[in-house]
Amino acid sequence: MSNLVQIKTALISVSDKTDLIPFARKLVGHGVTIVSTGGTARTLSEAGIEVTAIDKVTGFPEMMDGRVKTLHPKVHGGLLALRDKPDHVKAMTDHGITAIDLVCVNLYPFEKTIAQEDVTDDQAIEQIDIGGPSMIRSASKNHRYVTCVTDPCQYDQVGNDIDTNDGCTGFTLRRRLATAAFKRTSEYDQAINAWLTNR
Repeated sequence: MSNLVQIKTALISVSDKTDLIPFARKLVGHGVTIVSTGGTARTLSEAGIEVTAIDKVTGFPEMMDGRVKTLHPKVHGGLLALRDKPDHVKAMTDHGITAIDLVCVNLYPFEKTIAQEDVTDDQAIEQIDIGGPSMIRSASKNHRYVTCVTDPCQYDQVGNDIDTNDGCTGFTLRRRLATAAFKRTSEYDQAINAWLTNR
């Protein structure tokens, strides 16, 4: 396993768009292809950043009010494939799966939503993210090869790493980001559990 992994394709899908544009431009400056979803794709396009819509990757439209958009083998296969395992590489080739080297996801604002007065159950439930945690877990499990970014405060760390390493990230950073990612999904699930229990 190489310590350095070249970032060629990044999937970006964020609710919190703080500092998103500079980060995306940093990636593009290193030749990274950006795949994105819904509102994130619109934000990037409006800023003049070339982006590939997720439905062009999966072959399926975003549907059910956005509930289903990234839950697809071409997303999770691209995240979970072991790049040094021949049968994984063959499966990617056979099924037209492109490796995803970086995921930038922050989750629907469930905690912020339930903190509002008079929020309804339906409003809260619609802010329970499904695709986001799934991508975060897939990317973090495969941090040997995939960089998982879950908070805007991490953008500079990743940007500095790819600047230093000529478009690559190092294993130490990927491991640290994976640890933070699992912490985030754990906290998110605990918030949902507490809300459902109290309801």
